[in-house]
Amino acid sequence: MAEKLRERRLAEEREREREREEFVIIFRSWGHEAASGKFVDAPGAYDAPSSVCYRYNGSSDTVPFTNGSEVLFKIAEFLKILITMEVSNETCQKIELDCLNNGGSNDSVVQRLELESPDSGIRISSGSDHQFHSRNALEILKETVRILRYNSLGFMVIVVVLICPVSALLLSNILVDQSIVKRITIRLLLVARSSGLPLKPFIKRSCQHFSEMTLSAASCFPLYITFSLLSKAAIVYSVDCTYSMKKLDASKFFAIIIKIWRRLVLTYLWVCMVVVGCLSLFLVLLVAVCNIFSIVGCPSVLIVYPAMMVGLVFSVLFANVIIICSIAIVISVLEDVSGPQALLRSGALIKGQTQVGLLIFLGSTMGMAFVEGLFEHRVKTLSYGDGSSRIWEGPLLVIMYSFVVLIDSMMSTIFYFTCRSSNTESLEGECHSLEQAISVSTGSMDIQ
Repeated sequence: MAEKLRERRLAEEREREREREEFVIIFRSWGHEAASGKFVDAPGAYDAPSSVCYRYNGSSDTVPFTNGSEVLFKIAEFLKILITMEVSNETCQKIELDCLNNGGSNDSVVQRLELESPDSGIRISSGSDHQFHSRNALEILKETVRILRYNSLGFMVIVVVLICPVSALLLSNILVDQSIVKRITIRLLLVARSSGLPLKPFIKRSCQHFSEMTLSAASCFPLYITFSLLSKAAIVYSVDCTYSMKKLDASKFFAIIIKIWRRLVLTYLWVCMVVVGCLSLFLVLLVAVCNIFSIVGCPSVLIVYPAMMVGLVFSVLFANVIIICSIAIVISVLEDVSGPQALLRSGALIKGQTQVGLLIFLGSTMGMAFVEGLFEHRVKTLSYGDGSSRIWEGPLLVIMYSFVVLIDSMMSTIFYFTCRSSNTESLEGECHSLEQAISVSTGSMDIQ
C-alpha cells in the first residue's frame, strides 16, 4: 500500500511539473510578444503559436491564450496549483509514514485520508469536526487542558518516566559543583567591575545565578539530549495522535523515534549552538556598552541604566529565539526537515503570531521561575522548622515543575499547528483575492 501511494504521489508530481513547465513557456512567449510590441490586449489580437498552449484540467484539448486577461487567469490557477501541490505532498508523506508504522493497513490509510483535508491542509477531527484557526495564548491554554484531559494517562506516563527525573536533578543541582560556581561568579564580578558596573547585591546575585545556570546546563546536557528530547518528541506525538483520533501506541512511537532520532538530535544541537551564541553575544555587547560609558566618564551608578536597557532588549530578542527553537523541535518531529532548515522553517512559520508565542514563553518562564524559587526557599535552604517538610515538599515541587514543562511543550505543539493552519489560510486568501481582482479587471475590460 505504501508503494502504491508513493507511485501515486510521484505521478502527481510529474503531472504538476509538466503543467508548470507549460506555464513557463507561456509566460516567456507572452513576455517576448509584449516586448516586441506585437501584443495588444484585445480579443483576437494575440495569436498564440501552436506550441504555446495550455492543457486545461489534464484534458487532451489545448486552449491558446487570446488576451492578457486570460493570461492573468492562468497565473491565478498556477498559484492555486502550487499551493495544492505543497499541501498534498505533506499529506502524502504523512500517509506514507502511517502506512509504514501500521504495517500497510488499509483501514488506517482510509482513516488518515478522512482525517486530513488535502485541499486546505487543515487537520480535521472526525469526532468533533475540530478545525485549527488563529488562537490567542488563552485559547491555546484551554486547548492544552482539553487534550490533557482527553489523554491524561499517556501524558502522566511521559511526566513520570521522562520529565520528573530531569526536573529533580535540575532543581536540586546535585550535579553542580559549588566550588566551580564560586570561581565562575568571581570572574564574572571582576569583569563587571572592570567594565565600570558597581558591585551591588543585584549584580552579585545575577552573576551567581548565571554561573549556576550555565554549569547546570552543561552538567545536565546528557539528560537533556536523551530524556528531555524524548519527552518533547513523545508529547508532540501524543498531541498529533489526539488530533488524528489515533490510539497511542508505545511500539509505534519508538519505531518512529528510531527513524527521526538523527534529525531530532541534529536540530537540538543547532538549538544549543544558537542559544549559546545569543548568550555570548549578549555578554560581549553588555561589556562593550558598559566600557563605552565608563570611558566617556559616566559614574558607575549611571552605567547600570544602559546595562539594564541592553538586558531588556536582549530579553525580548532572546524570547523570540527560544520560541523559534521550541517550534523547530516540533517541526523536526512532524516534518522531514532538521537543523538550520528547521530553524528557518520555524521562523517563517511564526510570522504574524509572535505576540502569542511571547505570551506562551512568558507564562511558562514565570511558572518555572516560581517553582524554582519555592524549591530554593523550602527545600534547599532551611528557612524554618526542623526541615521535616522537605520529605513531601521536595517531590511535590518536582511534580509541579514537571507539569509546567509538560504544559509548555504541549502549548508549543498546538501553537505549531495553529501557525501552520494560519499560513495555509493566508495563502488561500491571497490567491482568492487575486482571482477577484482579475475578474473585476476582466469585467471592466469587457464593458469597455
